[in-house]
Amino acid sequence: MAKLKVGMIGGGGPGNFFGQVHRRAISLDDTREVVAGALRSDPEQAMAAAKQWGIQGYPDYASMIAAWKKGKLELDYVTIVTPNHAHFGPAKAAVEAGLPVMCEKPMTFTVAESEKLAALVKKGKVPFALAHTYTGHPMMMLAKEMVGRGDIGEIRKIEAWYNQGWLADAAEKTGNQQAGWRVDPKRAGISNCGGDIGTHAFVGATWVTGLKVKKVSARLNTFVKGRLLDDDFNVIAEMSNGATAVITATQIAIGYKNDTGFRIYGTKGSLEWHQERAESLLVRRGQSDEVLWIGGGFSHFTPAVASYLRLPSGHHEDFFEALANLHGSLERQIRLARGEKVPAPFPHPDAQTGLDGLRFIAAAVASSKKKGAWTNV
Repeated sequence: MAKLKVGMIGGGGPGNFFGQVHRRAISLDDTREVVAGALRSDPEQAMAAAKQWGIQGYPDYASMIAAWKKGKLELDYVTIVTPNHAHFGPAKAAVEAGLPVMCEKPMTFTVAESEKLAALVKKGKVPFALAHTYTGHPMMMLAKEMVGRGDIGEIRKIEAWYNQGWLADAAEKTGNQQAGWRVDPKRAGISNCGGDIGTHAFVGATWVTGLKVKKVSARLNTFVKGRLLDDDFNVIAEMSNGATAVITATQIAIGYKNDTGFRIYGTKGSLEWHQERAESLLVRRGQSDEVLWIGGGFSHFTPAVASYLRLPSGHHEDFFEALANLHGSLERQIRLARGEKVPAPFPHPDAQTGLDGLRFIAAAVASSKKKGAWTNV
């Protein structure tokens, strides 16, 4: 099969590390490659970045999509790696043109934008993937399958979290570009901590369980003096089946790096997963605990998950591989639509997940402004 050709939008600035993460994840399986890009918001810098990458450069995303529509550029999908406020424009343009999209999260800047984009994706039946990287970890995928087939019974309670410490002081005032745009309401939106990493905890509580959030009671804090957006995010949620979820995120936990994970409590057992120990999934059944490990050939993996494993047991698969799995799921959607024979794609986060996430953040912000009043999502 010919490699899929990918266009990158954003991700080429000197302070943007995630563009290179996507680039490596795209190329990991040798079935996809980045061939073109509008890598920066400034046209001249965009062209210079593309030259440095050794790909076809475009001054802006509109020019790149136009070149594809005119048959002057071969593309199979685009990947959007820009700050939050710059997701909707290129995603909308690509979907309206019929070009599949991999978009960073949160999906858009506002709920209204997400509603429009999700409707366009549904109407056009355009393959669309949301880059919630951690959902590409095979053990998180396995947890979703175990919950779905009833291995731990009916879900009663969920704990999902994401703890970081990198914004415990005013990093945005030291020239840190990653901090700068995240705490800027004009680029990040209505929530920094909630939108940036609280959405990961949200997906841990919802995507894994298949449950929706009905209403929330939230308290958002801003601990660093002068900061305009939250750096601490705390939510109690009522789920669609009546279960309770505690969904928290913080960026002021000194010493913590990327401590995200979940505990799911059911009527037959419990599941526990930690991203920083991503190779294992803990299953508690009351009298005994079981640790399931990642590894090709292990019987606890169904074919749906096993088809994403690359290495025999005892070898490390982690962050790049997780993101590569998301690109792999989008690739499978595209190839299946063409009639090619590939394994079925795993149901990784999509445009509806993105819309649900924006609605959750908006409800949490509204609840916090009302001192934790219960707010419908």
